[in-house]
Amino acid sequence: IDKVSNSNQFDMNLGKRGEYVAEYERRYSIAAQPGKLRLIAFFNEAFSGSYRDALNLVAVSPGLDPNDAIVQTRRGRPKYGYAVNLEQAITDDLGVFGRWSWNNGKTEIMAFTDIDASLAGGAVLKGKSWGRQDDKVGLGGAVNGLSRDHRDYIAAGGLGPLIGDGRLNYRTERILETYYAIALAKGATLTFDYQFLVNPAYNADRGPVSIFAGRLHTEF
Repeated sequence: IDKVSNSNQFDMNLGKRGEYVAEYERRYSIAAQPGKLRLIAFFNEAFSGSYRDALNLVAVSPGLDPNDAIVQTRRGRPKYGYAVNLEQAITDDLGVFGRWSWNNGKTEIMAFTDIDASLAGGAVLKGKSWGRQDDKVGLGGAVNGLSRDHRDYIAAGGLGPLIGDGRLNYRTERILETYYAIALAKGATLTFDYQFLVNPAYNADRGPVSIFAGRLHTEF
């Protein structure tokens, strides 16, 4: 666990800090096509601040910056959550997936990104039907959200690891992504990717945004 939110240093107080993860996986088949269900739960204890406690401090000290206020609330605090992930082959060339994740959203995000709840799904199709067996085309979407405490903190001027710009006209963040992966050779793939974001960083006053990307992946 990070020492503080968005830090590049680990908290080595191992007796009091850490994360525990439990995962269950079930493999099955429907109409001779394989599928996979994963259930994940986590609990961690981190030196983190409380969004609501920080807002309460700002309420009694109006000149106090929320980012300074949350530092004053930092102590050992728990965070917990879960995820459900489903993958299913429809044919030998087409597969679909769905994923739901949630955390209690009361304390600072320690790492990764600013999400308290997320629903995602999509499909991947191999290129056999157009003579490119090892190519893949994918389409997916996601809807991300923040807890009430978290969004109120951002709206008050608080910052997260990746978001925060003052006033927040809150809406769920919505993402549509598509890609085409070209198999150049064994162990080498070139991918062209497009993402369309609505309400980026949960702000209806921002966006929409289009993102184009290219990736070259090689394995040796």
